[in-house]
Amino acid sequence: MTSGWPATLQYGSVALRPLAYRDARAWRAVRRRNAAWLMPWDATVPPGGNERPATFRTLVSRLNRHARQGHGMPFAIDVDGQFAGQVTVNNIQRGSAQFASIGYWLDRDVAGRGVMPTAVALVIDHCFRSAGLHRIEVCIRPENSNSLRVMEKLGIREIGYAPKFLHIDGAWRDHRIFAITVEECPEGMLARLSLPSHE
Repeated sequence: MTSGWPATLQYGSVALRPLAYRDARAWRAVRRRNAAWLMPWDATVPPGGNERPATFRTLVSRLNRHARQGHGMPFAIDVDGQFAGQVTVNNIQRGSAQFASIGYWLDRDVAGRGVMPTAVALVIDHCFRSAGLHRIEVCIRPENSNSLRVMEKLGIREIGYAPKFLHIDGAWRDHRIFAITVEECPEGMLARLSLPSHE
């Protein structure tokens, strides 16, 4: 089991908790309502891949298995007590790396209210303080202005560019790479988010 997992995190109206089977109805409703908005950013299986699109139950089962093995932390985002999206810590590496990556998506109905920057800040703080990780990376398509804005608000610097990095929305897509280490935010990400220089 990952150090620091399971966990529940909260700041104001934004709460994060382990994604659960009981989220199925709300998850499906949010994904259905946001299908067109999320499709350009959703991972897809490349040609020749033998994976079928996962059902929600299969998704939760896989994420929970990864969490038990210490490879991830799948958080559901609740806003005012209602399911609104996910932040998932992926590819946790221990040993000399102490590294992980983060992916996220959000219900469009609550976008623009600072929910995702808050959620990502809470998760990064948890990764550094409770899970003992040293570095967090976020990879974003260059066209995804909403996700890029999250990095801007959090003051997470761009460190590179990965051509044809992931299969997204039916094709191999380039990604911009952002990363932060624990030394870069001794005050914590949530505190950094409230600083005027990162607004």
